[in-house]
Amino acid sequence: MSAVAEHVRNRAALHVAICQIALLGIAAATAGDAPPVNPAKMTREQVMEQTMTPYTGPSEPGVDRSTLNGKVMCGYQGWFAAQGDACGRGWYHWNGKDGFKPGSCKIDLWPDVSELDPDERYATAFKLADGRTAEVFSAFNAKTVLRHFKWMRDYGIDGVFVQRFVGEVSHPAGLRQFTTVLSHCREGANRFGRTYAVMYDLSGLGAGQMTKITDDWKALVDKMQITKDKAYLHHNGKPVVTLWGFGFSDGRKYTPAEGMELVEFLKSDPTYGGCTVMLGVPTYWRTLDRDCVKDPKMHELILKADIVSPWTVGRYGKPADAVNYAQKAVAPDIAWCKEHGKDYMPVVFPGFSWHNMFAKSPLNQIPRLGGKFLWTQYVQAKKAGATMVYQAMYDEVDEGTAIFKCTNDPPVGDSTFITYEGFPSDHYLKLVGQATRMVRGEIPAADDLPDLSPKKGSSEPRP
Repeated sequence: MSAVAEHVRNRAALHVAICQIALLGIAAATAGDAPPVNPAKMTREQVMEQTMTPYTGPSEPGVDRSTLNGKVMCGYQGWFAAQGDACGRGWYHWNGKDGFKPGSCKIDLWPDVSELDPDERYATAFKLADGRTAEVFSAFNAKTVLRHFKWMRDYGIDGVFVQRFVGEVSHPAGLRQFTTVLSHCREGANRFGRTYAVMYDLSGLGAGQMTKITDDWKALVDKMQITKDKAYLHHNGKPVVTLWGFGFSDGRKYTPAEGMELVEFLKSDPTYGGCTVMLGVPTYWRTLDRDCVKDPKMHELILKADIVSPWTVGRYGKPADAVNYAQKAVAPDIAWCKEHGKDYMPVVFPGFSWHNMFAKSPLNQIPRLGGKFLWTQYVQAKKAGATMVYQAMYDEVDEGTAIFKCTNDPPVGDSTFITYEGFPSDHYLKLVGQATRMVRGEIPAADDLPDLSPKKGSSEPRP
C-alpha cells in the first residue's frame, strides 16, 4: 500500500471513529430507545414518568440560542416510526390506506439511508431497481435524530422547530412517541451546537380545548425543565413557543378569541409564562381573505403575540410567483409588523408533491428546479427585509418539502416518487446552509444559485 493510500485509509478510519463516538454510544442513554414491557398499555402518567426528564448530557457551544435574528429554523416533523422499532406503532406516517407497500404509501420522496447504520434502517416491502430491499428510518431511534442534527451542524443550519401535534400528545401512545422525539431533538441540539423550540400544531383541535396545550406546556416546563435547557431557543430574553394553526379558513373549530387567552397564558403566567410567542398564521392574515378567516379578532390575536409567520407552502409554484408574492405580500407584511412592534418570519419551501397521499394530485406538483425555486424565495425575503426565515421542512417526505438527504434511486413498481433531480442527496442541506449565511448578511442576496460544488482540498461537507 502506498503512503498516500495509507494516509487516506487512516483519515477515513479516524472520521468513522469520530462519528461513532458522537452517534453510536449516546443512543443507549436516551429515553425511549428501550421499549417498556407493554407500551400499548402504558398510562399517561407512566409515559410522562418515562419520557419527561431533564437533560443531563453534555452541551456544546454553537449557534447563538439567545435570538431568532439571523436564523434559519427548519420545521422538524419527527413523526416517522417503523415496524420493528421501539415505538410500537408500526409504519407510522409511512403507510397509506392499505399499509406501507407498493401501491400504498404516504410519501413522495424516499430518504437516503446510505449513511445510516444497520440498526437505523428498517426493511420495507418496496424494492429498488437493482432488486435490493428499500429501507427507511425511524425518528423514534435516537441515533438517527442525532445524525440529523449532526448534518445541521455540518451544513451550517441553525436548528428546528420541533412539531408537537396537540391531537397526538393528548393520548398515551402519541405522547410517548412525540415526547421521545422531542427528547432526541433536545439531545441533538445540545450535542451538536444547534437550537430548537417547541411548535404546537393545533390541527384537529376542537373548540374549548386550549387546556390540552397549557397542560402539556406545564408538563414540559415542570418535568423536562425544557425552558432551562441550554440549547432551547430564546428571543428577546424569553423562551420561544410557537402556536401554528389559528385563522385558517378550513373549518377549524377553535377561534382567535381562544387563542388570545392561550397567548396571554404563555406570555404572562407567573410560573409557565414569560415566553416569546410566535403564531403560524394563514398566508393572507393581514388582509383577512382567501385562506384566512374574515375575523377581525385575528389582528387582535396577532397584536398579543410577538412574531408572525405566514404559512405559504403551496401558495405559489414558480420563481416568478415567489418574486411577485414577496413584493405584494412579504414587504407589506413586514411594514405592518414594524408599525405594530412585531417580528416577522416568512416561510419558504423547496417544492411540493403529495401524489401518493392524494392520487388526484399530480406528482411533482411544484418542481424544485434544482433549487432555483427555493433560492429565489430566500433572496426575495432578504430583499424585502426579512431577518429570520422558517424553512419548511427538514424531514417532510410526505408533502415533498424535505431538505435532508433524499435519494435519486427510489423504489420502483406500483408507487412512484420524485427525486432530487440527479443532484447529490445533500444538495438542499448545502443550499439552505448558504441561504442561512445570506440571511445573516455574510454573503449578498444574489439571484444566481450559489456554487455548491465541493471546495478543492476540503473533506468537510460544509458549503
